[in-house]
Amino acid sequence: MEKPLSPAPRKVTIVGVPMDLGADRRGVDMGPSVVRIAGLSAKLTELGYTVEDLGNIPVALAEMRRATPADARHKYLAEVAKSNAILSDCVEGILDRGAVPVVLGGDHSIAIGSVAGVAGYYRRRGQRIGIIWIDAHADINTPESSPSGNIHGMPLAVLLGYGPEVLTHIGGFAPKIHPEDCVIIGVRQIDEGERQLARQLGLRIYTMRDLDERGMSAIMDEAIAWVTRHTVGFHATFDMDFVDPYYAPGVGTPVPGGGTYRESHLAMEKIHDSGKMLSVEMVEINAVLDAHNRTGELGAELLLSALGKKIL
Repeated sequence: MEKPLSPAPRKVTIVGVPMDLGADRRGVDMGPSVVRIAGLSAKLTELGYTVEDLGNIPVALAEMRRATPADARHKYLAEVAKSNAILSDCVEGILDRGAVPVVLGGDHSIAIGSVAGVAGYYRRRGQRIGIIWIDAHADINTPESSPSGNIHGMPLAVLLGYGPEVLTHIGGFAPKIHPEDCVIIGVRQIDEGERQLARQLGLRIYTMRDLDERGMSAIMDEAIAWVTRHTVGFHATFDMDFVDPYYAPGVGTPVPGGGTYRESHLAMEKIHDSGKMLSVEMVEINAVLDAHNRTGELGAELLLSALGKKIL
C-alpha cells in the first residue's frame, strides 16, 4: 500500500460559487453565504489553519437570464460554462499557492469547474486525481438522457468526458477523471440513462442499501483505497442531499432515506484521516427551504470534519 501524503498544508482558501443556474431553482445560490454565516472561517482558524476567503465567483443573476433557455436539453449552458471556467482557474491558482481549496456551492454543476482546476494542476505534474462523490443522485445524466435539462444532474458525466464540449473541455483537456478513479456514495435515486452509463463505464457506486448492509466505515475505507490506487489523491464533493431530510431540510432535491448525522460526519472524518484529500466541496444547500440555517450549519460542521476536527 502506498504511504499517505505528508500532512495537509495548514492553509485553506475558501471560494464561493453562488450558482443556481444548474438547478434552475432559486435559493441554492445562497449556499456559500449560509455556510460562511455558520462561522466556517473562524472555526477553521481555531483548528490551526491560516484561512483566506476569496469571496464569490461571478455567476449570472436570475434577473439577467433569458426568459426561455436557449436549449432545454442543457439549460443556461453558456452561463454555467463561463462561471465554471473562472472557477477552474481560481482553484488551480489556490493549489499553486500551496493551499487546500474549499469550494462552497451553489448547485452541483460547480463541480465541473472545481474538479477541472484540481485535475489541471496535477496534470501539469504528470499525475491524475480521483474523486469521491457523496450524493443521493449519481449526477451522470447527459443532455440526451436528462429528464429536466438541468446541468446539476450532469457534472460527473461531464468530468468523465460526456456532454457539451464547452463543459467537458474546460481547462483544455478531457476527461478530467477516469471511471476507475471514481466512487459515488449514497445513491438512492438514479435515472435510467444514468444507470445505463454507469454500467457501461463500470462505475463503482455504493447505494444506500450498501451503506445499510455494510456500514459507512467499511465503505469509506474501501472507497478511499479504490480512488487512490493510481492517483496522487482525490477531490471530495459532498451534496447535502446525501443527508436525510430530517437532518438537512434545506436542499432542493430531498430524497427520504439518506445518511444520518453521524454517518455524514464519519465519511468526512475518514476523508481527512486518509491524508489523501486534495480539495473539498460542499453543494446544494438551499437557504429558502431551510429552517433556522440548520442545513448551513451542518454543511460547515461537515467541512470542519473533512479538515481535521475531531471529537477528542
